[in-house]
Amino acid sequence: MMPDIHAGPPSAGPIELRRVGIDRIRKPIHVRRPRRDVVLTAEFSVEVDLPASRKGSDLSRNAEILAALTDQTATRPVGSLEEACSWIARELLARHASASESLVRASAEYFVQEGIAPGRESYEDYLLIAEARAERGPEGRLRLTRGIGAEAVGMTACPCAMESCRELLMRDHPELASGPWREIPMVTHNQRNRTRLLFEVPEGVEVEADEILAAIGSAQSAPTYSILKRGDEARVVLEAHRRPRFVEDVIRELLADVPRRFASLPDAVVVRAATVSEESIHKYDVRASHWTTMAELRRAIASS
Repeated sequence: MMPDIHAGPPSAGPIELRRVGIDRIRKPIHVRRPRRDVVLTAEFSVEVDLPASRKGSDLSRNAEILAALTDQTATRPVGSLEEACSWIARELLARHASASESLVRASAEYFVQEGIAPGRESYEDYLLIAEARAERGPEGRLRLTRGIGAEAVGMTACPCAMESCRELLMRDHPELASGPWREIPMVTHNQRNRTRLLFEVPEGVEVEADEILAAIGSAQSAPTYSILKRGDEARVVLEAHRRPRFVEDVIRELLADVPRRFASLPDAVVVRAATVSEESIHKYDVRASHWTTMAELRRAIASS
């Protein structure tokens, strides 16, 4: 028998570690959706806590669990990426007897066939995000929380620069100060915007990824596409300039829409949102994030 070094006492002293695991391991996962089957190339991070009495965690078990999941889904597809994460989280606690918590994070590219006009559809890429956290409670009972989310890339148009440009042009061309010019979109700088939305839900509560992507798209100034002709480009630019938004606007528009769009979600569900604008005229990016609950969002909207 080889000596089990991991099970020995830590040399630096009895300090409990909250998370130990493996990161950025990629596996193909077969998923069966209502309208189609897809094979996702998912990137996983899998971790468990480590008690103060153990020197190390048995990391090979984590890799074995991921390999078993890949083998299983080849013949028995899972229903979603978060379902795969939930299975992994349970298996981690089953195989790590000394652990009391497990955390699984995953992301995968997700393609949707869409376009700005008929005949110009393409497989547009998005990012699916999933999490699962399992806790071993009294008498060995497991409590599981899942995270269901997605990220979409769109564009934003800066409202501040737009109004500054309008004022400068009005000074140079005073004839524009009267008439409908105040209502016409003005030039401004644009950003590629990345926004993600994630819900932390208990077992039995489902959220569709396509609905999450639709919510994100409506919060950005405009969507972006792989295939755009000259007229299409003009339509996208005009749409963005008719809805100029800061990153603060994007995240508030997104959160304000959540209670209506996801009306069936329980009050206790946690909502996490984040957005980043990759700036065009600045040498930095701008980001905003927020986390709250469905109950808090509902109260905020009701009081507005």
